Amino acid sequence: MLDPTELYELADDLPALDEPVLVQALTGFVDAGSAIQLFRENVLDTLETRVVATFDLDQLLDYRSRRPPMIFMEDHWESYEAPSLALHLVRDQLGKEFLMLAGPEPDLQWERFIAAVSGLIERFGVKLTVGLNAIPMAVPHTRPVSVTAHATDQRLLGDRESWLQRVQVPASVGNLLEFRLGEQGKDAMGYAAHVPHYLAQTNYPAAAELLTDSVSGSTGLALPTGALRKAAELVRADVDKQIADDEQAARLVSSLEAQYDAFLRGRENNLLAESDTPLPTAEELGAELERFLAEQSRDDS
Repeated sequence: MLDPTELYELADDLPALDEPVLVQALTGFVDAGSAIQLFRENVLDTLETRVVATFDLDQLLDYRSRRPPMIFMEDHWESYEAPSLALHLVRDQLGKEFLMLAGPEPDLQWERFIAAVSGLIERFGVKLTVGLNAIPMAVPHTRPVSVTAHATDQRLLGDRESWLQRVQVPASVGNLLEFRLGEQGKDAMGYAAHVPHYLAQTNYPAAAELLTDSVSGSTGLALPTGALRKAAELVRADVDKQIADDEQAARLVSSLEAQYDAFLRGRENNLLAESDTPLPTAEELGAELERFLAEQSRDDS
C-alpha cells in the first residue's frame, strides 16, 4: 500500500490534545434529510474551529460522479465551489477540544484513506470515534425522531435497544472505518437518525438535532442545538400544513403513525411478533436504502 500519510497535509503548530473525541461527518453515501450536513454546518458556524489536516481530494474524489458547482455570470465564470475534506479541531461550548472529520466521502482508495485516518487517530490520541448517518425509514414526522446506535463494543451503547436485527446494506467509508477500528481494538461507535422517507430529500433539522444530542450524550461534549431546534419547529409547521391540504398524504402519515405506535407497544410488551402492523422488514429497509441512493445518484447527475 502507498504511504497513507501522502493523502493529507498537516497544519503547522499542532497542539497537544488530551484524548479527544473524533466525530466523523462524511457526506455522499446516504444523508437523508441532509442531517449530517446540517450537523457539521451547525458545528462549524457556531463553535471555534481550525483545520489541522487537509486531505488531497484529487486522489480521493471522482469529480465526474459528484461535480462541484460553478457559477456563470453573463459572459464569464464567476466562481468555483471547491470541495474540501479536512480534519477540524473544535472547541465545544465549554472549551473542551475535539476533532471533526468533515467533507465528502472518498470515492477512491478506501483502505488507504482509512489507514490515513487511523494514523491521525494514533497521532492525536483519540479515545473514541463517533460516526454519523441519516437513513430514510417508514416513520412519521409526527413522532419523536429515533436513532439506531452501533459500536465496536457493547459497553459503549449502554441500555440502548436495537431497531434492527440483520440487514445487508451498501458499504460506506464511515461504516468501514468503524469496522476497521474495531478490528484494531479501538473504541468506535455510530448513530443513524431515522428520517421519514417522504422527507428524505429535504432538509430535516430535527434529525440533525438528535444526532447532536446523541453525540453529546455519549461523549460529554457541549454542542449547540438551539438553531437546529428552531429550524425543526419551522419545518414541522410547514410539513403539517402541506399534509393537512393533501388527503392522500394525510392517509400515509396516519398509517405510519399506527405502525409506529404498534411497534412501540410491541417493544414495551415484548409482543412485537404479534403486531398486525409491523415496521418494514430488514429486506424492505435495505431495498428502501438502495432506492434512496439511486435517487441521489440521479440528482447528482
